[in-house]
Amino acid sequence: MDIEMIRGIPIEEFLSRLGQEPVRRHGDECWYLSPCREERTPSFHVNTRKGVWHDFGTGHGGDIFTLAGELSGCDGFMAQARFIAGVYGGTIPEYAGQPRVKDSIRMEKQKEASRFEEVVRSPLYCNVLLGYLKGRGIPAGIARAECEEVRFRLYGKRYFAVGFRNMGGGYELRTRFMKWCLPPKDISVIRNGSLTCNLFEGFIDFLSWKVLGISRGEDYLVLNSVALLERSFLFLDNYGRIRCYLDNDDAGKRTLAVLRKRYGDRIDDCSDLYAGCKDLNEYLESNFPPEQ
Repeated sequence: MDIEMIRGIPIEEFLSRLGQEPVRRHGDECWYLSPCREERTPSFHVNTRKGVWHDFGTGHGGDIFTLAGELSGCDGFMAQARFIAGVYGGTIPEYAGQPRVKDSIRMEKQKEASRFEEVVRSPLYCNVLLGYLKGRGIPAGIARAECEEVRFRLYGKRYFAVGFRNMGGGYELRTRFMKWCLPPKDISVIRNGSLTCNLFEGFIDFLSWKVLGISRGEDYLVLNSVALLERSFLFLDNYGRIRCYLDNDDAGKRTLAVLRKRYGDRIDDCSDLYAGCKDLNEYLESNFPPEQ
């Protein structure tokens, strides 16, 4: 893929590849639950004719490249292009060159505005963050064992969030209202010397798995985005059994199909456990509501 090919990709198609479908559509206007954060009322808008997006919850918006940066935590134009190409199974040739001068200036301004600054990591003790996780069925003991508290400045404002570390040294960040990634974006792997690996899309599902007592000291891998599936193969190739706890949606089904094609009967689809629910966390919340 080259830059102009990527520039021509419809944003709604790119979102569909990531498992995001519009909640409602009217003409050229599509409304989504934001793919960048947690929300229950759709506030993420795409104008399909203009090829632009706007998240009314954060005030951010732009084209497909800025969206890739928002989703991946990448603040460089070529890194964003490579992320999009990776979602489509392609690569960006080195000769693709740099963006046009006006694009380069815009990207530099965006880079300065979106940089994470004054990042401080510490054990997770904030009652607000622990309360958020408790509301999702995750008790403090499990949350503190697997997560950290991350405080930072972004877009000139101060924030704090639950942080889940990935292999690249970045963090998946969550609060009751927002979903970010402190770059670099990467998968998370924990090895316990097992020949079985449990696979999750996101770390909230992994924490739910721990709460449900399914863990038996096996290894686990959290994709942190289905777009990073190919990056997981280096690790998954070494396991005799891969238990998949993927979302019950189109993206989860497509991911499972790719895994079955590569690993055959080494794959166990564990989604029957939470049939009727979107994911493992929704099953936990529905069947084991937290004590007040």
